[in-house]
Amino acid sequence: MTLLIGWLGPKISALPENVGFGFLVAAYFFGGYFTLKEAIEKLAHGKFEIDFLMLVAAAGAALLGAWAEGALLLFLFSIGHALENYAMTRARNAISALAELAPEEALVRREGREMTLPVGELVPGDIVIIRSNERLPADGFVTKGESTVNQAPITGESAPVDKSPAADLVAAVEKPDAVKPAHRVYAGSINGSGSLEVQVTRLASETTLARVVDMVSEADTRQSPTQSFTKKFEKIFVPCVILLAVVTALSWLVFDKTPAESFYRSMAVLVAASPCALAIATPSAILSGVARAARGGVLIKGGAPLEALGRLDAIAFDKTGTLTFGEPSVVEIAPFGGATENELLRVAATVEALSDHPLAEAIVRAARERLGGFERAATDFNSITGRGVSARVGGELVHIGKAALFSETEGEPLPEELNVDVKMMSSRGRTTMIVRRGDAYLGAIGLMDTPRAAAQRVIQSLRDVGVVKMMMISGDNQNVADAIARQVGLDQAFGDLMPEDKVEKIRELKEAGGVAMVGDGVNDAPAMANATVGIAMGAAGSDVALETADVALMADDLETLPFAVGLSRATSRTIRQNLWVSLGIVVLLIPATLLGLGIGPAVFVHEGSTLIVVANALRLLAFSDASKVQQIVGDLNLADQIR
Repeated sequence: MTLLIGWLGPKISALPENVGFGFLVAAYFFGGYFTLKEAIEKLAHGKFEIDFLMLVAAAGAALLGAWAEGALLLFLFSIGHALENYAMTRARNAISALAELAPEEALVRREGREMTLPVGELVPGDIVIIRSNERLPADGFVTKGESTVNQAPITGESAPVDKSPAADLVAAVEKPDAVKPAHRVYAGSINGSGSLEVQVTRLASETTLARVVDMVSEADTRQSPTQSFTKKFEKIFVPCVILLAVVTALSWLVFDKTPAESFYRSMAVLVAASPCALAIATPSAILSGVARAARGGVLIKGGAPLEALGRLDAIAFDKTGTLTFGEPSVVEIAPFGGATENELLRVAATVEALSDHPLAEAIVRAARERLGGFERAATDFNSITGRGVSARVGGELVHIGKAALFSETEGEPLPEELNVDVKMMSSRGRTTMIVRRGDAYLGAIGLMDTPRAAAQRVIQSLRDVGVVKMMMISGDNQNVADAIARQVGLDQAFGDLMPEDKVEKIRELKEAGGVAMVGDGVNDAPAMANATVGIAMGAAGSDVALETADVALMADDLETLPFAVGLSRATSRTIRQNLWVSLGIVVLLIPATLLGLGIGPAVFVHEGSTLIVVANALRLLAFSDASKVQQIVGDLNLADQIR
């Protein structure tokens, strides 16, 4: 306002010249106070940055009597600074809003009576009572009640998740991290229509929500390669700009110009060459991308992994627990010798009900689902290490196990026809269990760690956002690895790998152009640490996953992976666009000012580029879910052309 009055007043004879000049001086003060303060602080540390260039240009304009242009420069520069702060503040607010998800108080039952306490006073072992539609105050596991819980603020899951009491409360207390997802709850999630009682397992400062907030808040300390480059570029560029301005100011010694004209031109060059937009181009995009990811249930630890993930076109997956559920299921039943499928499964389940082996549990579970139940009539159970088991059912001895078992035990040898069926099952990736009752073979059961329902869909979505090569690394045998890879649509599978082999394979892939490694963050930690970007899924409540991964998918679900990759690519694309705009404007303005463009127009164009860069970065806060990948394929193709 003081600038407008000081410039326009004398023009329309509404104010005397000296009064108008006073308003312009006031405009200098209001527009330059914070800029001067910041510049002095930086000069004290030996830094010649953008603020310094703007002050020199404004002071030069004042020396030439162009007070209005100098005041305009400081005004618009202040506006640009305000826009930068707005962009960064809005992104940080999106992060800090996460911290407000947890309630301030909780209804607690202690020593048989209920009381309301601040969340900060909750301790592990407390029982908190959550009524319908309330936010959960702490991490823990359900001890009483059933309800659905909206975990989207923490894990990004789109649908509410059913919660029920843990079956073994003693075991849950001893090993809270081993409690299954159906019984675990997280601070900040929202209860549905039912009421729950939850035993607290973590202090308020150690909840999954608190740790996510801390890590995301610190994310901007891990600078991306582009951020590091622009910082180094600025340190070289700013002194070069000052040198160019000095040379331009002395150009009257060579060209037919007055000293005043040359000095004015040098001030215009200072304005044109100041990399304001460049300074904000990368950090604003990084912070917006990290904030948007956190809202979607993805923790990205800074600009380095965010930008790296956006540029990779190869992803390696662990199999067990990542692409698959991590537990075997009966997928094939092949009866033999006149037996029926139900008879084969019933006999096998009767024996395996006495075993605690994961394969035995899978057979028992399949029998309950298909048959509705079975008689627990087996006796004389015996486990034959590495081969199988035996027991008596109805007085007859039943053997269940690998083909090798039947070459080592008394009785009829394995029929060739059944052996062929077993080998065919094995070639399809099945773990086979042959069943013999007395001397009669009833058939074989094929088990497999089945792919997650979303795996195939996720792989296709990743292809849609531009990931070219996807593979699996697994400790299972090659047949199993190949079978899973075919089912979910991967390009390649590497099986029979020991943990150290996985690390070596990831190193090879990294050297071949970079690779992201997706695992559960525990068994796969070494491989993830050696990948270009390590991605842990199911990180909610897992200290190891949160610490080891560069990117953590909070839900035990692959569905958020395409979102994370799509967002990273959009962020990389935004950074490139911002760099093109900021550097392009500088490249155009420097010769334009040397050829006669004044300070006023240069300021408008210069600050306009800052506005464009800020607005472009803030678009990331509204990035849509990766399920809508088709809407961004065109943009991604354009970005690849620019790259």
